[in-house]
Amino acid sequence: MHVVNNLPHAVHIDEHLWIPMSDGVRLAAKVWRPTSSDATPVPAVLEYIPYRRRDLTAVRDSMHHPYIAGHGYVCVRVDLRGTGDSEGVLTDEYLEREQQDAEEILAWLAEQPWCDGNTSMMGLSWGGFAALQVAERQPPSLGTIIISSFTDDRYGDDFHYMGGCLLSDNLAEAGTMFAAATLPPDPVIVGEEWRRMWFERLEASEPWVLEWLRHQRHDDYWRHASVSENYSQVRCPVLASSGWADGYSNAVLRLLWNLKAPARGLVGPWSHRYPHMGEPGPAIGYLQEVVRWLDHWLKGEDNGIDEGPSLWAWMQDSVAPSTAYHQRPGRWVREEEWPSPNVKYTPYPLAKYRIGSPGEEIRSESLTLRSPLTVGQFAGKWASYNAPPDLPYDQREEDGGSLVFDSEVLAEDVEILGTGAVELEVSVTEPVAMVAARLVDVDPEGSATRVTYGLLNLTHRTGHEHPESLEPGEIYQARLTLNGVAQVFPAGHRIRLSLSTSYWPLAWPPPRPVMLTVHPQNSKLILPVRPHPETDEPHPQPFGEPEAAPAIPTTRREKPEHRWTVHRDLVDTHSSLEIVKDGGILHFDDIDLDVGRRAYELYESVAGDFASARGQSTWTVRFARGEWRTRTETHTVLECTETDFRVYATLDAFENDERVFSRQWRETLPRDHV
Repeated sequence: MHVVNNLPHAVHIDEHLWIPMSDGVRLAAKVWRPTSSDATPVPAVLEYIPYRRRDLTAVRDSMHHPYIAGHGYVCVRVDLRGTGDSEGVLTDEYLEREQQDAEEILAWLAEQPWCDGNTSMMGLSWGGFAALQVAERQPPSLGTIIISSFTDDRYGDDFHYMGGCLLSDNLAEAGTMFAAATLPPDPVIVGEEWRRMWFERLEASEPWVLEWLRHQRHDDYWRHASVSENYSQVRCPVLASSGWADGYSNAVLRLLWNLKAPARGLVGPWSHRYPHMGEPGPAIGYLQEVVRWLDHWLKGEDNGIDEGPSLWAWMQDSVAPSTAYHQRPGRWVREEEWPSPNVKYTPYPLAKYRIGSPGEEIRSESLTLRSPLTVGQFAGKWASYNAPPDLPYDQREEDGGSLVFDSEVLAEDVEILGTGAVELEVSVTEPVAMVAARLVDVDPEGSATRVTYGLLNLTHRTGHEHPESLEPGEIYQARLTLNGVAQVFPAGHRIRLSLSTSYWPLAWPPPRPVMLTVHPQNSKLILPVRPHPETDEPHPQPFGEPEAAPAIPTTRREKPEHRWTVHRDLVDTHSSLEIVKDGGILHFDDIDLDVGRRAYELYESVAGDFASARGQSTWTVRFARGEWRTRTETHTVLECTETDFRVYATLDAFENDERVFSRQWRETLPRDHV
């Protein structure tokens, strides 16, 4: 990444400002702005997230906010109420109060002497969610939003549920927020109030997984703040980006399809990162694009950014399977509009263990499958958070417990762009069953790289609002959507479709083992084939090299540790996946603060016992400055029976190694067709 020290505008930094809310709560903000804004007001850009602006996101913030401010904008980074140094408590994601706060922040910004009355929002993940959700509310000053790694559908396409299946990230991310919502503010900012504010957060806290498990189907809880419920309410221009290695690879394509407002999409090979920090690479000059977008929509500059293609997508070349990539080979392709007339949704019929050619007439006998619980141990994370090794590994072992359909050896390249699907005619032996489908690139030596996948809880086959139990032996039609991707299957390779009846621990298994019967003659694979047009010449690099402002200085006190370990005991048939994400101790030089974060996840089961599935998420977060030392420890366990989920959780807080707060939870929630 190219570090830019000389920006067009000198930048003034306000390390801390209070922004008052209508109910008396004050939110903590940091502001970067051109010094010239004292005399010449400029538009303001808000990033609004719960991840602590002074430490946890401070390095990242220091790279893009000063850069954008140095190009003529006020950049404002605000901690959500109840996080960082902001007052109040945070008890769940995307609450009505959170969005009201955002509207009040934007109104406050528009009235400041250094702001010209125009505002924007930008953000990654929660920040992208927040911007899109606020845009739906149409605050008067909001001129555009710039969003990365987000969703418009909180039930159907987030880390909670996928195709009606419960994702293990529902537990993992609940653990992340259990930790984030219980951290203390910084005494340097809030003074002696820090302890009272901390205890207010601790006492108001509950493991978020409890609320998320109370809503196992698509209901009003998930409809709130899901823009997919009414796209027409978003009327400001949208610049949207994500990555194929991210869990949020679909929403960019849906926004382009459904928004009436001006929208541009950008999807690279990246994990859950901003595109200028994108890994796997290549990263791009994203901040330059952000500035051009803001210049056009907030300052009225005629710079042509509104005249480009609807979508830039990184067409990924074939690669050997790996749990981490530094770079993904490929090329940028452009689509002038989306949906694109260049993409042909092509049905491939299924036969006995074979993918037929388009249009081929096939008759085939029925096939049966009951997958072991170990299918899924090499699936990687629902979203790669760039904590390798979190990408899927060689799929051959997974395929050993799956129903596999292979194409003939490809005579020429096949390129796909978009979201494919699998249409199945099936019957099952249990009232609750699921299907996982994986699209795999098989090279001539047999190595198998997962390209994309999808899940479907068959009780949700007609919709997510009213699941219906299955009648054993009855034949059902089901359509399973695959995550969006752009991929080349080269000549000489095979395309593989792999089906399994469980995918643990990426998704929670059904209550009991299921025998699935597939009727191939009435089933098919549908791929979004993008024939290589004669006019689709290789594009010169459409984006500049990644640029950013200099990162704030930090010192590494303890080394980080990352582990991803599969265990199998062949005596008691116990299997587990153990994940360690330990950031070590990082010292923030400018505020003289030591920060340590360690996350531990464990997913385990015993072969054949679907009620033995168990997940655990444990976090330890430490802060230290001189004699001030705090530590929070959160621990959440999710277990199950055939009829219930069981949650056990603990929260402990320490001041100078003395435990000052402790609480436990133990709750049983019924399984609702999951």
